Amino acid sequence: MRKKTIIRKNRERRELTVERTVAIPAKLAWEGWTQPEHITRWWGPRNWTTTVYEMDVRPGGIWRYSLKSDDNSGEEAYCRAVYEEVETPRKLVYTDSFADNDWNIVSDSEMFTTVLFEEGIGGTRISIVTRFATSEQLDNAEAMGMIEGFTDAYDRLEEYLETLTGGPMNTVISKDGTRIAYKKQGNGPALILVSSAVADHQDAAQLAEQLTSHFTVYNYDRRGRGHSTDTAPYSVEREVEDIAALTEVAGGQASLFGSSSGAVLALEAASLLGDRVTKLYLYEPPFIINDSRKPVPVDYVQQLNSLTEAGKRSDAVEYFASEALGIPGEFIGYMKADPSWNKMEDLSHTLAYDGLIMGTTQSGKPLPTNRWVVNAPTLIMTGENSEPLFHDAAQALVKLLPKAAIHTLAGQDHSAVITAPEVLAKTVVDFEL
Repeated sequence: MRKKTIIRKNRERRELTVERTVAIPAKLAWEGWTQPEHITRWWGPRNWTTTVYEMDVRPGGIWRYSLKSDDNSGEEAYCRAVYEEVETPRKLVYTDSFADNDWNIVSDSEMFTTVLFEEGIGGTRISIVTRFATSEQLDNAEAMGMIEGFTDAYDRLEEYLETLTGGPMNTVISKDGTRIAYKKQGNGPALILVSSAVADHQDAAQLAEQLTSHFTVYNYDRRGRGHSTDTAPYSVEREVEDIAALTEVAGGQASLFGSSSGAVLALEAASLLGDRVTKLYLYEPPFIINDSRKPVPVDYVQQLNSLTEAGKRSDAVEYFASEALGIPGEFIGYMKADPSWNKMEDLSHTLAYDGLIMGTTQSGKPLPTNRWVVNAPTLIMTGENSEPLFHDAAQALVKLLPKAAIHTLAGQDHSAVITAPEVLAKTVVDFEL
């Protein structure tokens, strides 16, 4: 069903506003509007194809594109826009004009466009405000189908985003009003998957699929990621409240599976939520409790926040890879060449969140003995080929939890959630304590 589009026409100001609330966070809506690989998939009326020739999203930057009819008529419109204001991820202002196929501007075709992105509980309200030089131009644009074209574009945007996530997602509202998006699949006891740093629900999609024959799996986007929104200021307790909200959706109780820093968040949730967590599955919580690896810097979170606030997303991911993952500098260049680096950049603003979750547990000192009170049966898993720090962390943690056991996965390492989901799933299914 086509969602409601709000149309406002102001002849005095010669403005046409076409507005829609889309069930995505503002950051994702912004990326869909400012990255060529995304906008070519949805921009324009239905049954028209968009080609982007240039897209330099900064004040003074140029956006050159064409819209071509798919009906074999050969009809094609060329457009050239100049960005005037760029306020990530809230506001775009540009002057858009028709052009000939040599990119010469067609006289009297300028349209002054402002796109506003306002995030709320129901998603992001996107407002396209187009101001014309004359009232006649406004009337002509309406007569030529501009309203229908923008409405089609909104529909296509939502359809395209569903393809990125493998279909529509459910949502639940956390205690502080943050909208948490999740996919529910399978049958059996409830199991919530808690993702690691710079990961969203897509990274655990194959693991979720493997678990569906034994569990009702809730695979969600942590706050600030994917289709979930975010609310400042961040706190670990708010992330636990997100898990609590999912637990309520699941009927009041659920097991938790967490990997890496997500395992520590799951551990924190089990401690705070008590008997609402029935079992706990932790894959390689990355505690640094001895000299097996250098500790994370004391100002790690502050450095991440500084890089993110300065817009240095790639530098933030590099800092995380170097200081938190311990990856030598000569290998980071290879990581940057992989497409996954771009996704990590997109999620880099959440790296500080995971740093706060880890707290002082990566300082090279023993684990605190009074931080977690967990009575749920707990399985701590490690990969046989993983670094010693993960095995040392598991041994230290199992001594603190009254109903915990350790299991080592033959031939696996820290990436098992993605590379060996069937092995992890079998281990989870087989766990009895």
